[in-house]
Amino acid sequence: MQAALNIIGEDLTLVEQQFRTDLQSDVPLIRKVGEYVLSSGGKRIRPALLLLSARLCDYAGTQAVPLASVIEFIHTATLLHDDVVDSATLRRGLASANTLWGNEASVLVGDFLFSKSFSLMVNVGSMDILRILSDATTVIAEGEVMQLLCTGEIDLTEQQYIDVIRSKTAILMSAACESGAVLGAVVAEQQRALAEYGMDLGIAFQLMDDILDYTATEEEFGKSIGHDLEEGKITLPLIETLRQCNDEEKSIIATVVEQDEMSLDDFRTVSGIVKQYGGITYTIEAARRHIERCKVHLGLFPVSPVKDALCSLADYVVTRSK
Repeated sequence: MQAALNIIGEDLTLVEQQFRTDLQSDVPLIRKVGEYVLSSGGKRIRPALLLLSARLCDYAGTQAVPLASVIEFIHTATLLHDDVVDSATLRRGLASANTLWGNEASVLVGDFLFSKSFSLMVNVGSMDILRILSDATTVIAEGEVMQLLCTGEIDLTEQQYIDVIRSKTAILMSAACESGAVLGAVVAEQQRALAEYGMDLGIAFQLMDDILDYTATEEEFGKSIGHDLEEGKITLPLIETLRQCNDEEKSIIATVVEQDEMSLDDFRTVSGIVKQYGGITYTIEAARRHIERCKVHLGLFPVSPVKDALCSLADYVVTRSK
C-alpha cells in the first residue's frame, strides 16, 4: 500500500474528513454508529482505487475526493448489513456495530448510508457514474442473496463461487476504478480495462480473505477465525478440498458445515483436511492468476508512478496477512 499512499495519502485524509462531513444527521445514533465503523480502521482500498484510477487518467478536478467518500459510504453500509446477516461479533478486531447497538440499529444505519450515497452521487453530476454505482449496489444485493442460497451447499462449484464473490465483493472495486476512469474522460477501451482491473483485484482480495479464515490468528484477521465455516459458507479452499477428498472426509466436512455451532476441534479437523489436500495453496494460486490479469489490464496505460502504484497494490492483495 505504501506506493499508493505516497501518491494519494493527502487525498485519503481528505476522504476521511469528507466522510465525517457527509455523516451529518439530526439523528445522533447515525453519526455515532457511522463514525465508530469508520474509526475502527480498514485499509481504504476502495477509495484508494478510485483516487488512483482518476490520477492514472489524468483527472485534475475536484470530484475525486467526494466520490471516493461515496464509495466508502457504500462499503460501510454493506459491512453493517453483512455483520447482521452473518451474526458477526468482530469487525477489524473490535466489537461489531450490531454487537454494540443491536441488529436493528445496524441495518437502519446501513440503509441511511446507502440512501445518502445516492444523494451524494447526484451532487457529482455525472449520469455515467450514477449508473455505474447504482448498478453496482444492485449487484451487491444480488450477491448477498446468492451467497445466502449457497450456504451449506457442499456441491457448490468453483465457477458458482466465483460468480458469488464477483457480485458480492469485486463489483464495488470495479465500480470504483471505472468511476475514476469516467472522471478522467478516457476512451471506452481504457474505461473497460480499469473496470476489469478492479474486478480481478476484488476477486483476488476475497480469495485471500477465504484463506485467512483458515490460517490467520484472530488478532491478525480482525474477525473470528473459522467464522465462514461455522456459518456454512463454502469458500474456494473448501471447494477444492471437497473435489479431492474421500467420502469419509467429505462426510466429516458436511457434518461440521451443517452444525449450528462449531467447536475448536471441529475447526481444526476441517482445517487439517483443507491443508492436507492443498486447498490453501490452490486458492493462493487462483488469487495470483487474477493479480497477473490485473497487470495485463493496465497494459493500455503508459508507464507512470501511478500505474506502478496500482501494480504494487495488486501485489499487496496476495501478500497481506489481515
